[in-house]
Amino acid sequence: MTVTAAPPAPVSGPPAPRAGRARHRAITFALLAPAGLTVLALVLVPLVLVVRNSFALPDAYGGIKGGFTLANYTELFDPVYLKVFGYSLGMAALNTAVCLLLGYVVSYWLAGRPPRRQGLLLLLIIVPFWTDFLVRTFAWINLLSPGGPVNGLTDALGVTHGPAQWIPSQGASFVGLVYAFLPTAIFPIYATLRGVDPSLGEAARDLGCGWWRVHTRVLLPLVRPGLLAAALLTFIPTLGVFVIPVLLGGGKNQLVGNLIVTLYTEFRNQPMGAAASVVLLVLMIASVAVLGTAAGRLRRRTS
Repeated sequence: MTVTAAPPAPVSGPPAPRAGRARHRAITFALLAPAGLTVLALVLVPLVLVVRNSFALPDAYGGIKGGFTLANYTELFDPVYLKVFGYSLGMAALNTAVCLLLGYVVSYWLAGRPPRRQGLLLLLIIVPFWTDFLVRTFAWINLLSPGGPVNGLTDALGVTHGPAQWIPSQGASFVGLVYAFLPTAIFPIYATLRGVDPSLGEAARDLGCGWWRVHTRVLLPLVRPGLLAAALLTFIPTLGVFVIPVLLGGGKNQLVGNLIVTLYTEFRNQPMGAAASVVLLVLMIASVAVLGTAAGRLRRRTS
């Protein structure tokens, strides 16, 4: 008796992945479409319009006449405007340096507190910034005004005698800038410093390192990513601030943001204001590129 074996069942291959890929792409597109349309409508389209207007001719009333010219950019090389750009870069650099120094000190102190207290201390730093930006700026006007609380404190310490005129002034404007951007410097540094093992500092002290070397040789190299992030979050917004120099500085020393507002509103020269806005954007992109290059070099050194 001959037994014939049944033929093997055909092995079906894996299902074609095209339908799954198409469905995945459709879902991804549907999820990203609202954000993409928002960025397109509120960021890209206005940016293109500003760049186009920066090359346009102004009409008799300061509007956009059309055409194409480079005069809006060449006029910005006037010493008056170059002084504003130079002052803005210097003030932004000084504000960034002070915020990094104070931010590191505060972050180091916070990281050394018990974990239960750190959250409360961070909340105390955030709470004042729940109020409106203008309200906080006007509060500094009251604090620094002649006969105000700060003036009363300096009189009690014997530093001043009678009402002191501290506002409007360049110093008051700088104090407002430090106050406005110090929290943005504290949080990145604190987040990086919190991940550093405290035993590293203790080991360095046991090996004979003093306070200065513990920070410069051990802690600061480990906290550099947070410092770079804090510098980026401080330097770039400082360039575009216009409320603080007006209210606390009296508008005597303008930043680029004040120049743009002046060109649009007082001079009624929209094309030139658009050109100043493009120059400010280029400065911000250059700042990001410099800090990004520094971060890349730091990453390659540590790897």
